[in-house]
Amino acid sequence: MIYDSHMDTPSQLLRLRNVETDNKYGHVDFPKLKRGGVDGAFFALYTPPQMAPDAATRYALEMLSATYDIADRNPDIAAITFSPAEAAKNREDGIISLFIGMENGSPIQENLSLLRTFYRLGVSYVTLTHNGDNAIADAASEGKKWNGLSPFGREVVKEMNKLGMMIDLSHASDKTFWDCMEFSKAPIIASHSCCRSLCGHRRNLTDDMLKALGEKDGYVGINFYPAFISSRFGEDPAEAALLDKAEEVDQYWRKCPSDPERTEAWHKMQDSLLEIWRPGVSDVVDHIDYAVKLAGIDHVGLGSDFDGICVGPKGLEDVSKIGAVAAEMSRRGYSKTDVDKVCGQNLMDVWQRVINCSELER
Repeated sequence: MIYDSHMDTPSQLLRLRNVETDNKYGHVDFPKLKRGGVDGAFFALYTPPQMAPDAATRYALEMLSATYDIADRNPDIAAITFSPAEAAKNREDGIISLFIGMENGSPIQENLSLLRTFYRLGVSYVTLTHNGDNAIADAASEGKKWNGLSPFGREVVKEMNKLGMMIDLSHASDKTFWDCMEFSKAPIIASHSCCRSLCGHRRNLTDDMLKALGEKDGYVGINFYPAFISSRFGEDPAEAALLDKAEEVDQYWRKCPSDPERTEAWHKMQDSLLEIWRPGVSDVVDHIDYAVKLAGIDHVGLGSDFDGICVGPKGLEDVSKIGAVAAEMSRRGYSKTDVDKVCGQNLMDVWQRVINCSELER
């Protein structure tokens, strides 16, 4: 069993990714998901924080439409999925479940009706912020606008509880995290985060946060981005310069992904990134071990961030290799039951607990 709480594939669809074929470059496509034994994943509708609200709403809808299109074209492979119960049925039928998340709440535009509309269209969680404070809350990268949740953000939390939408605090500031823990009646998730005690990145969760997630029946999906796993990543000046250059090349390619020259530059950069030092599968499982110790075995999962990170850990270069995590956990003595919990069951369980707290039936 493998369910992943965060992949950024929808934005790649708009950059002309053909997920029906096995791409040499790119972390996620249907053949790789099949080879990796992935039963389902949350595809995140990511909108950049600098995008204006109207543009963010349009962009989110374009990504959502593209995700529906790939499911409609491949009904024997994948299906848009609205609940854990549907996911279980799809798994029995050999169908990959595509769950929808929203990364950055900007597309709802301070409008709860838009939040409800995205929910009706299949969005089952909202990552409240990305790398910038917004109308809902402060982000880990800034954290200066509201001192946590905004007044509107409190309304969003209440409405998401009512709908049965998961509140995702990856990217949120520490104060936003604690505000949500106070105001949410339902469990909270961090769909793609790691442990700050093992890697001191501000995007990672403190020990107290991990404990609180466990105490409130929540969930953390361990992120595969090397910079969140080990502070050694990019520490070498030459490697740091390459990572900066990779961001420039990625932005250059995004502006016109149909341009062969730009695509070739992006491909060459992907090859270069595979040559630098990266943490490995063992380091990822170190974060799982640590989170399990503090949050509990029922509250930790996988939130790879594939297609949203420039490079994966060594041995986890794309989603076809995700089974290496389960293998390493088994090697360390985790039971099959506990491996299944971390690799997917915990995600389904927390989602069901949030639904159980809602006032509506989807």
